[in-house]
Amino acid sequence: MPLFKHIKWALIAVLISVPMFGKQQDNQGVRKPAVAGSFYPSSAKEIQAMAKGWLHPSNDAALPAPQAMIVPHAGYVFSGEVAASAFSRIPKWHRYKRIFLLGPSHRVAFTGASVDTLYAYAETPLGKVPIDTSLGKELIRKGGGAFTFRNEAHDGEHCLEVQLPLLQMAMEDVPPVVPIIIGTQRLSVLQKIADVLEPYFNEDNLFVISSDFSHYPSYNDAKESDLYMAKALTIGGLEAFINALAYVDEKDFKGQDTAACGACAIAVLLSMMDAQGRGQFQGEHVMYRNSGDSPYGDKDRVVGYNAIVYTRQEEEHLFNFSEEEKKAMVANARSAIYSSLKMDYDGDDSPVGILKEKGYGVFVTLYLNGSLRGCIGRFTSSSTLQSTIREMARSAAFSDPRFPSLTKSEAGRVEIEVSVLSPLKKIDSIEEFKLGRDGIYMIKGANHGTFLPQVAQETGWNTEEFLGHCARDKAGIGYNGWKDADLYTYQTEIVKESDLKD
Repeated sequence: MPLFKHIKWALIAVLISVPMFGKQQDNQGVRKPAVAGSFYPSSAKEIQAMAKGWLHPSNDAALPAPQAMIVPHAGYVFSGEVAASAFSRIPKWHRYKRIFLLGPSHRVAFTGASVDTLYAYAETPLGKVPIDTSLGKELIRKGGGAFTFRNEAHDGEHCLEVQLPLLQMAMEDVPPVVPIIIGTQRLSVLQKIADVLEPYFNEDNLFVISSDFSHYPSYNDAKESDLYMAKALTIGGLEAFINALAYVDEKDFKGQDTAACGACAIAVLLSMMDAQGRGQFQGEHVMYRNSGDSPYGDKDRVVGYNAIVYTRQEEEHLFNFSEEEKKAMVANARSAIYSSLKMDYDGDDSPVGILKEKGYGVFVTLYLNGSLRGCIGRFTSSSTLQSTIREMARSAAFSDPRFPSLTKSEAGRVEIEVSVLSPLKKIDSIEEFKLGRDGIYMIKGANHGTFLPQVAQETGWNTEEFLGHCARDKAGIGYNGWKDADLYTYQTEIVKESDLKD
């Protein structure tokens, strides 16, 4: 089944026509511009004159560099300023290794993604941009059929090309680009594409997702649809995006063909973010316009444009444990489990540093073959951290009502995770809760339940989903029960056995 069954596949995503082009090959390995002179000016001076007032890159060394962004791909007279607002978030001082450009195919439908492996450069009126063809070939080799090269998917396609002149103006040197056109809406294929790209989704590389939003409703309906989609994309993961698309579809705005023509590329981005933990990323809605805001458009039938920028959250440390303390925490958890099973343990479980101190809340989580095998904890303790870790480890192994007691054959294979908690903080408004940073503890009458912060990273839930699942699945007060429950937040410092150095 297609992921976006309610989206009509739009062959044209802008209000101006696209000229048809044949093969763009030449003997120099340069992909010639296909839409210069229609979507954007054909001369460097005209591009610079048009865009110089839109681009304002910062020299602030403290400004985080974007990890990804969603930008529109219509003609510059309609959406250029919106796209430039996102590119302006790239600090002048920052250097990426590569830029991955992902967008939807407007001309041909095909299964999977096409990555350009034919040309060494893409040319615009501002000069040439290198194409990383070797990485493109690597994606095809690793993709298991999810990636291919289809020249017809790239020839005449505007959605990636229009980003290049703005990148050339926003950056001192544009690094090699990886142009990827996606020709399918099938969720299973999109997730496979995301799986192949996810190892490259790191601070070294920038991911630019090319997508316009509402197509052809009235000005006010477009604004309602587009701002709703922007909110979902700013705070949620893939599930929230799919739900938002369904919600807009149910609104049935007159004349609307789609809520996001680049939904396939957006889904790939969100799938990668969910895989790494949605809470690690901060989304910002930078600018919104629609074609009705342009003197060249009308307000009866418009296309919407959002600019959304994602940055990685800096990892916050509550306690700054030493490597020795981390090893001692895991050693004590494992030693306690082994002791209960009358198994020998040859590690060093002596208390060091903070393990001798009292008053810390602790959760111990066990995983077996990547799946949860037990998790028990407490928010406060009058015992030392060492004693609390040992007690919670035994409880997670033998007293979690969701699982049978851990066996000797499983004990040597479980992965241990120790979460040390900050004190509980009562909150009066959900605005005080930060997804991915905070755990939640809710109490309503005799019922109570909690989710650790990392649950948001593992599931990709947005804030409301995180609270709703905790209320229903852990506290037993119904999906909306959190709205009139007493809410407390806390943070954790997580020590993973798999992360410890030998």
